[in-house]
Amino acid sequence: MANLVSVERATLALGTTHILDGVSLGVSSGTRVGVVGRNGGGKSTLLRVLAGLQPVDEGRITMLGSLTIGMLTQVDTLDPETTIRAAVLGDLPEHVWAGDPRIRDVLDGLLGGIDAPDVGGFEAIVGPCSGGGRRRLALAALLVADPDLLLLDEPTNHLDVEGVAWLADHLANRRTRPGTSVVTVTHDRWFLDEVATTTWEVVDGGVSSYEGGYAAYVLARAERDRVAAVTEERRTNLVRKELAWLRRGAQARSTKPKFRIDAAIELIDDEPAPRDSVSLVRFATTRLGKDVVDLIDASVTFGERRLLDRVTWRLAPGDRIGIVGVNGSGKSTLMRAIFGDVALSAGKRKVGKTVSMAYLTQEVRELEKFDDWRVIEAIEDVKQYTRLGDKEVSASQLAKRLGFSGGRQQTRVNDLSGGERRRLQFLRLLMAEPNVLILDEPTNDLDIETLTSMEDVLDGWAGTLLVVSHDRYLLERMCDRQVALLGDGAVQDLPGGVEQYLDLRASARASVSASGTSGGARATAPASGAKVAGAASAQSAAELRDARKDLNRIDRQLSRISAQEEKIHAQMAAKAADHTAVLELNTTLRAIVDERETLELEWLSVAEIIG
Repeated sequence: MANLVSVERATLALGTTHILDGVSLGVSSGTRVGVVGRNGGGKSTLLRVLAGLQPVDEGRITMLGSLTIGMLTQVDTLDPETTIRAAVLGDLPEHVWAGDPRIRDVLDGLLGGIDAPDVGGFEAIVGPCSGGGRRRLALAALLVADPDLLLLDEPTNHLDVEGVAWLADHLANRRTRPGTSVVTVTHDRWFLDEVATTTWEVVDGGVSSYEGGYAAYVLARAERDRVAAVTEERRTNLVRKELAWLRRGAQARSTKPKFRIDAAIELIDDEPAPRDSVSLVRFATTRLGKDVVDLIDASVTFGERRLLDRVTWRLAPGDRIGIVGVNGSGKSTLMRAIFGDVALSAGKRKVGKTVSMAYLTQEVRELEKFDDWRVIEAIEDVKQYTRLGDKEVSASQLAKRLGFSGGRQQTRVNDLSGGERRRLQFLRLLMAEPNVLILDEPTNDLDIETLTSMEDVLDGWAGTLLVVSHDRYLLERMCDRQVALLGDGAVQDLPGGVEQYLDLRASARASVSASGTSGGARATAPASGAKVAGAASAQSAAELRDARKDLNRIDRQLSRISAQEEKIHAQMAAKAADHTAVLELNTTLRAIVDERETLELEWLSVAEIIG
């Protein structure tokens, strides 16, 4: 295989940090490379070097003469004045793109179909699109152009479970032009395992290459520790547990690369299962009793929209449940109803006498009073010791397990990064010893190493766990059961896990297509502008006209709000070191989010009229 790009002894320093230190590597034709490493370690910079956008201080970068490169960055570069058609398809004639199955597949998978309902239609202007919508447009444009080398920086951001599954399938199986290659930076471990044939780990200025996807990466780390003759205590840490999980994992991961099998089996042969479920349930029952939280014939209604419709759901001690669902289906409402933040319109909520609940939200306001505190002080403010399973651990020990080393524990809270603040929130929740823990998108701002550490800590936590996430690997790794909300007001059990959810969604889309209803893959995503499947009976022409006007008005408002959200997120990132400014921006953000949720509920009600 020919090398498309070769990097020879490249050295690059940004400020006082050595991003690359004498690195040599190459991207061969036909390879799919996943790039992992800690936040700020240089992964995005490496992509820019491969693209020829970032010169190196020393070394040489060579490229194949006829090579075409396409790069998805985390910076929006689309012209806000151009149409969606021009942004995605360029000057391709209609008979070319409409007759090309590959291009139609891209439009269906990322934008909801040829009419692009997810972004307001092909003739709409790019400017009003949300940040997530603009990112999907940029990704779609790259896939339509189909360059020889695709460089993707966090391509799964703003994609739901279905979108991630589609993209993985497209890159691994449908992008079949000979000689093309992909290099992608991602923290999504399931996506990495599905797509990558090679994994690069960027760490301490070097790049280590391993055959295969995430499983290969985990094995290589374990082997690296073993070869370095680390102690037995170190060899039995979370790396071995993670590898054992990969070996015993879901059927979908049965295609893991078959390499160094003997070494892998020898390393993990005596490794127990990640969790002793029987022991944990026994502890959970002791702490909780038989009753946790019961929703009995529970309904939650906003306006004319019923998000939960006569749901009966009984949480048991030790349950570990992952929740997936389409946008607007009521995932957050269900969580808040269980937590008690949302009043039921009908039915009953019953809570056990010994229940102590904790809710990991996406807000930072709860840390505002600890501005001048050190990390360890903010943790010990809750408790100095806590129990994980049958073991007592100190605040310092638990902080170390989640990435706060001895020195970092002395850092002031207002100097922490977004990911570190997220970890601190999680630590404070655990120190309070809750026996019911609700996690809302816990993967935000966390790299793979931190995610693995968090999963390792929760392996020994005895209680009832509810997780809402788009991270498929995390749901399968951390939870023993998955349920789905499909927009019909019910909670559906998923014995087949996330794969069954994707099958249900595919069947729903096929049903909609067969009945002649437009809307495509995002038929139930209210913020996108698609239509809701299973609409009400036929309406009069006047009612339909009025409903369409209302829908267009709400779409415009949602686009405006999404643009405001993206702007505030960008400002929060730029002012991460100014804690006071971040808190003020967060207050503004919460008001915008509340307005968006109200509009989404209104959107759903109007969309039911149109069908």
